[in-house]
Amino acid sequence: MSDDPSPAEPAPADPALADPALADPAVSSDRAGISDPGASGTRPPTRRDLAKAERRRELLEAAARLMAERGFSGVRLEDIGAEAGVSGPAMYRHFHGKLDILAAMLVDISARLLEGGTAVVEANRDPGAALAGLIGFHTDFALGEPDLIRVQDRDLSSLSPDASKTVRSLQRRYVELWTDVLLRYAPQLARSEAGFRVQAAFGLLNSSPRLPNIDNARARELLIEMASAALQL
Repeated sequence: MSDDPSPAEPAPADPALADPALADPAVSSDRAGISDPGASGTRPPTRRDLAKAERRRELLEAAARLMAERGFSGVRLEDIGAEAGVSGPAMYRHFHGKLDILAAMLVDISARLLEGGTAVVEANRDPGAALAGLIGFHTDFALGEPDLIRVQDRDLSSLSPDASKTVRSLQRRYVELWTDVLLRYAPQLARSEAGFRVQAAFGLLNSSPRLPNIDNARARELLIEMASAALQL
């Protein structure tokens, strides 16, 4: 898929240089564009830092809405700015181009899932409780971020090679996190089967944006029930 053909937009820079998450996806504060006040040699975020991070978040949310509806190739950088109330030139204060925005979105999804899933496992020593927590966590993500899931499903192939490598690495670690917990819970499973079950559960949960619209609480209940069955809980 090609990037925005508008001549007003310069060639996108390498997302690994534009988005700190691509250099160090484990640091969520860097993904937000805010320095970690606890890290050596950094300063606490100023009001300007926080405002810039909030604006960046709004732009990413606007981009997700538009790309979920029209696809990556059907959205211009100017469309994203207009959706968020930002002028075209001001967009370049936050992103170098559409590929930079797509990379920021998809790296952030994968990093958030890995960070959140790791926190769930660390908080639950019992593997059954950890699996139940992971299912609930991912279900809430799937129901709460349907636009991001649609963009990832359709436009992952549009990423630059470096950004794609980062996303794939984070996704692989997330799958391995679930697989390790499942094998602790059901050690009789071969690792290949455990991984198969995990991927099947992901496929089910991530299909929620394409399923018929029902009450959100009931949707959550059904998804958790079916994902638990897929994992043999």
